[in-house]
Amino acid sequence: MHHHIRNGMPSRDLGAQGWHKPWSDDAGGACVEAKKLGDGRVALRQSADPDSPALIFTPREMSSFVAGVKDGDADFLC
Repeated sequence: MHHHIRNGMPSRDLGAQGWHKPWSDDAGGACVEAKKLGDGRVALRQSADPDSPALIFTPREMSSFVAGVKDGDADFLC
């Protein structure tokens, strides 16, 4: 595994195990996959392209994002 985990790194460098699809579109192709990293951060990637860049979020960033989604703050994205 890559020793310096950072935003934009190839998600394949985070390993093939541990990725989950907590949500996906109705067509079954455009899914977001999430992986909890050993230090508590969360990586997100596009499942249709497992070599795509990973977005890395701290636990606080992920908690804020999830809380905002639940509150409707991200509704404008749909």
